[in-house]
Amino acid sequence: MHNNVKHQETIDYFIKIVWQTMANRYNQLVTEFGFTQSIGYLLINIDEKEGTTVSQAAALLGLKSTSLSRMLSQLETTGLIYRESNEGDKRSVKIYLTPLGKEKRHQARVIVRQFNNYLDANISEADKQHLIETLKKLNKLTVNYKP
Repeated sequence: MHNNVKHQETIDYFIKIVWQTMANRYNQLVTEFGFTQSIGYLLINIDEKEGTTVSQAAALLGLKSTSLSRMLSQLETTGLIYRESNEGDKRSVKIYLTPLGKEKRHQARVIVRQFNNYLDANISEADKQHLIETLKKLNKLTVNYKP
């Protein structure tokens, strides 16, 4: 990084700030339903029929399995999920939604849809597509970066 570049001008600074702002806003919106942004995100991404493995869930949330297991225990205690050993592989555990978990997933989906409709109403389709392409490119560049 150049010495004259302020951290407020870097791409990663803006990505971090915007994501923190969005996550905080989501947390404010879902609090009334009794869960957090990351729990909502997990609920939305648990496969309805097949279930989702703990390792898939960890990858989705960008967490280590140990951090995730605390969240899963909390979700199990509050009755949103249940865990079952995978038929073929006893070491692999799958997460499934309970009826209450499905209800909370629905609430999370509604909040995400409303927020994204709001964004879509205020950002042109061209700007949105350009941003998505740029973010994909940034992700690829980051993965391939070798100093």
